[in-house]
Formats: sequence, C-alpha cells, structure tokens
Amino acid sequence: MKKILYKITGAATMISLLLSSCTKDFTEINTDLNNTPNALPQQLLAPALVSTLHYNMIRNRNFNNELMQVTVDQSDAEGRVFRYDFRANWADYLYNGMYSELTNFKDLYRIASEDLTMNQSYMGISLVCQSWIYSILTDTYGDLPYSQSNQARDSMIYEPAFDRQKDIYMGIFSNLEQANTLLSRNEGIVAASDPVYNGNISRWRKFSNSLYLRLLLRLSGKAEVADTCIAKIKEILETRTSTYPIIANNDESAILRWTGVGPFVSPYISVREQDFRSPGLASFFIDNLVNWNDPRIDIPVYGTSSINRWGIAPSRGAYVGLPSGYAPGQNPEKRSYFYSNTSAVSLQTDPMTGMMMNYAEVKFIMAEAALKGWIGSAAGTHYTEGALASIRLWLPAWPDVTTGITNIDEFLAAADIQWQEELTLEEKMERIHLQKYYALFLTDLQQWFEYRRTGHPTLPKGPGLRNNGVMPARMTYPVYVQSTNPTNYKAVVAAQGPDAISTEVWWQRP
Repeated sequence: MKKILYKITGAATMISLLLSSCTKDFTEINTDLNNTPNALPQQLLAPALVSTLHYNMIRNRNFNNELMQVTVDQSDAEGRVFRYDFRANWADYLYNGMYSELTNFKDLYRIASEDLTMNQSYMGISLVCQSWIYSILTDTYGDLPYSQSNQARDSMIYEPAFDRQKDIYMGIFSNLEQANTLLSRNEGIVAASDPVYNGNISRWRKFSNSLYLRLLLRLSGKAEVADTCIAKIKEILETRTSTYPIIANNDESAILRWTGVGPFVSPYISVREQDFRSPGLASFFIDNLVNWNDPRIDIPVYGTSSINRWGIAPSRGAYVGLPSGYAPGQNPEKRSYFYSNTSAVSLQTDPMTGMMMNYAEVKFIMAEAALKGWIGSAAGTHYTEGALASIRLWLPAWPDVTTGITNIDEFLAAADIQWQEELTLEEKMERIHLQKYYALFLTDLQQWFEYRRTGHPTLPKGPGLRNNGVMPARMTYPVYVQSTNPTNYKAVVAAQGPDAISTEVWWQRP
C-alpha cells in the first residue's frame, strides 16, 4: 500500500511540475507569429484585401455571372443559378467570408488609431474597405448585423441585432465622409503594404468618393431618401468637386492587380482548369460583343492566333453562346467559353481580375446623373467617354487604325449604339446600362445589384426560369443563423419579410 501511495504522490508531483513548466511563459511561447496581437497596420492591409477579393471573385464567377447571363453552367439538376434556382447553402460563403474580413479591417482601424501607431491614412483606408464590404453584404442579403457586428471578442456580443438597410447605408455614408477627411491629410503609408494603389493616398480618397457615388445612386430611387442622395451626388460631381475628388482615369481605377507572386495570386488559379472552362458563355454576353465587332473580343492578343483579350477563342470560326434559362431537357451545344490557363491568354491568370471599381463605372454614373438632370453636363459625353474607358481598360492602345476604326465615335456609330438625343429616357437608360454591364464585368455582384435597381439591361427570359421568371432579389441568410441567433433572426424576418429570394430589400421598394 505504501508503495502505491508513493507512486501516486510521485506522479502527482511530476504532473504538478509538468503543469508548472507548461504554463511558464505560455503566452510568449505560444504566440502565433503570423497572427500576432501586436500586428502593425501595414501587416494587415494586403492580406485583408486579397481575402476579400477571393470571396468577391468566386461569387462573381459562379453566382453573378450565372444570374446576369455572362455564363451558363449547363445541367438539368436542381439548384442551377442560371435558372434563378439556388440552394440555401449558397448564402454561407460570402456571408462568412465578408464578416471575417470585416474583423480584420476593424482591427486595422483600431491599431492605426492607437497613440503609438497613429496613422490617419490607414484609418481612412479601413473605413473605405469596411464601407465597400458592408455595401456588398447589405445589397446581397438586406438587413444585417451592422452596429453590433464583429463584437464577440471585445464586447461578448454573440447574437448581434440586425440593423435595417436604411440605417446601414446611413452608417456607410458617415464612414465615407470620415474617410474623405482622414485621407485628405495625405499621411504616408508603407507602399508595399498596399497592393491596390502602392501607397498613393490621393487615389484611395478618389476611390472612397467614387464608391460614395455608386451607393448614393443606388438609393436615388428610394422616395424617402432620394432628395438627399441626389443633392449629395450634385455636390460631389458639380458644386464641391475639390472637396470630393473622384476617379478620373483608368490608371486611378481600384484594381488589385495579381502578380502571381506571394499572396498576390488570383483565386481563379485555385479553380480546376476543367471547372474553369466548364460554363459556356451566355448568348446575351457574347452576341452583343459580336454584333458590335467589339475590340475586347474581336482583336486577338499579340502573340496568339485567335484568343482575345478576355481569353475567349472562336468555336469553329465563330463566337457562339448558350441561351440562359433554357428548359430542362433542351441541352443546347456549348461552343464558346473562357479558356483555362493552359492557353496563352486566360482570365485565370489575368492580373486585371481583382476588380473593385473602375473609371468607366464612374463615367456611367455621371451619364445617368446628367440624363436625369441632377448635374448640368451632357449625358452623351459621359456615355461616350465611359464606353471608351471600358475598352481601353483592357486594350490601352485602342483604337488600332488597322481595323479601320479611328475613334470611339466611329465604333459606336458602326455598332449602332451611339448616343442619340431623340431616344426616350428609358431607351437612354438601356443604352447606358448595357455599356455599364460590360464595364462591371468581374466587379463582384454589381451587375446584379444594378439590374435589380434599374431593370437594365434587358435580359432575355428563358422558359426554364424558376422564381416565376423574376430575377432573385437577394440571397437568403445562412441556415445556421436561425439556430445561433434565433431571436434576432425572427425579428429581421418580421421586419423585412420572408427569408426568401423573392423578398425585395429596402432600396428596391418604392
């Protein structure tokens, strides 16, 4: 018995010593150097931007492009996005990813605002990026956690309340005003920490105010805030331009250009090559470009025999698309598609696919504002300049006079898409938004958002569409929200409407 007691006592002593040695300097020894709590702002910005664009680009490819007839991922199975039919679990990816990156951008702001690291430019950039992410989230889902979001760690709020979309937008507008002020001070940052503008703070400020324009325009048709939004658009574009500088050329576009080195590798590389080239191009997307002899597909890239700037090659001598929304059982032949990176040119490896906001979009915002009489400049001028900027973003040297086209006016006239003052308001809106559709190519879910706002461009309706043939108005909330945040989930459904793809978000309602 004594021997057993000695053994137990000895074991207890040994365990005590082991625990003592294990806990000694535990915090110091077990700190993850890649996720250190003492990170600097310049260590946080690039990873957060890269990750956010990963979520945006994947959902652009397999959700936005399917809804908006850029591609058709053929199948007669249930849950095909191109038929306005998608499963509830589609909601999780963007929701989870975007909220995780909001934590990173909020940390960036907090650290940049501390006394030892005070940097107002990083604070401003954080507010711009938070606004950018929240806008995509609320335009996708509607009412969302905003004022209480991302506070589980610091404030122990594990079941955040859902803010109304109007309040989210007002918060975004407030943050963009603050960002404009902070960035106006032009405090330097580490250039290498900024994969979008390489430390050029004035360009971040221009992106901030251009994003502001995008979101003001989105609310401009909502009666209760329309006058305020229109007045602010006029202020930015006409009466206080020096206070609110905006993107003024293609070089100032907000694009994270993938280098293929280190963390700056396009997320499309992670898509299997056979999966990347699996969806066929939709007829709507490719037919317009063919009919216009659009240089983005009509001019092969130097060094290739036929593959164009967007990585599309002719099929049996022609570009041929698939009808979107076709009925199950029809099985049309797939002909044209986006080539994978085995080809000389592919969007899988293209540095330009990290699209956040480009100059052409800004010009089309201005065209719509001028068309509706909110600013005094000519809508047709903005329209034409936007069409030129959209092409030159991908083909900077265009026009190549060997094609017989010497300027944008000749191109638009030959394609019969030139600005015409005698057109009706709706015909002009269609013309603006058809060109804007191509300018928004690869820009997260913006094509879908703008279609829901305006009904333009006019998309053909296939016989196989679900949801009564009506474009889905939102994604549903992730299913797990019902069990992890049940009280607030019930409250948001009661306030916004059924958690269904047919429930319009606040700004879509009159």
